[in-house]
Amino acid sequence: MDERLVIDNNVVISSIFWDKGNPHKVINLAIENKISNFTSPKMLQELVKVLREKFKQPEEIIQRQLSLVANYSKIVRPNIKIKVVKDDPKDDMVLECAETANAEYIVSGDNHLLNLKQFKGIKILTPKQFLDLINK
Repeated sequence: MDERLVIDNNVVISSIFWDKGNPHKVINLAIENKISNFTSPKMLQELVKVLREKFKQPEEIIQRQLSLVANYSKIVRPNIKIKVVKDDPKDDMVLECAETANAEYIVSGDNHLLNLKQFKGIKILTPKQFLDLINK
């Protein structure tokens, strides 16, 4: 098993605050190098912003989480601009990352992305759907 995927920040954040459940299981697969996760500088910046502004996390925790994500991920620098998610344009950065990384999957809890079901052959799944798929 060496699936190429982009784990959306909402899954990363869920795994930080709820260490039981499917988001945490997906992150552990990445930490154990059983899957290849890709992220981008833009996605990492967004993660920091959300942890800082929405979740009011101390800087030490933010830096620890950023370091962890950077360690279990390959960082790509998308040079494409995608405008697909009209209701939440910042979600386009996930699609840009996935296309640049030639990912097979996007794992997300975001309905704007999940409603697409796929993008250019990249399947968009919830953490549970992804785990069910790879455990078959």
